[in-house]
Amino acid sequence: MVLNRVTYRRRLSYNTKSNKTRLNKTPGGKLVMLHSTKKTQLSKCGDCKCELRGVPAMRPSKMVNLSKSVKTVPRTYGGTKCGCCVRNRIVRAFLIEEQKIVAKVLKAQAAKK
Repeated sequence: MVLNRVTYRRRLSYNTKSNKTRLNKTPGGKLVMLHSTKKTQLSKCGDCKCELRGVPAMRPSKMVNLSKSVKTVPRTYGGTKCGCCVRNRIVRAFLIEEQKIVAKVLKAQAAKK
């Protein structure tokens, strides 16, 4: 009669998020518990919360070993904001500056009269 009782292989003995396991049968016919890693989430844009393209979905411990060129996108705010939001920020800043210039010109014209 085969004994199908299995136990955790690490010291943590509670069913927590970091201690998820699955059963696996070895070639010798034994049932063992294999610890599975946590699922990864894609990086999200800080403004619109959409998923960022060009940034890998990895656990932070694995991400540390990657080079900076792999972790980010070669652009202003690359790796934290999506391209649409960066474009919107640039356009907004440009329009605000234009508004200030127009206001200054109107004020100068009013002073001449």
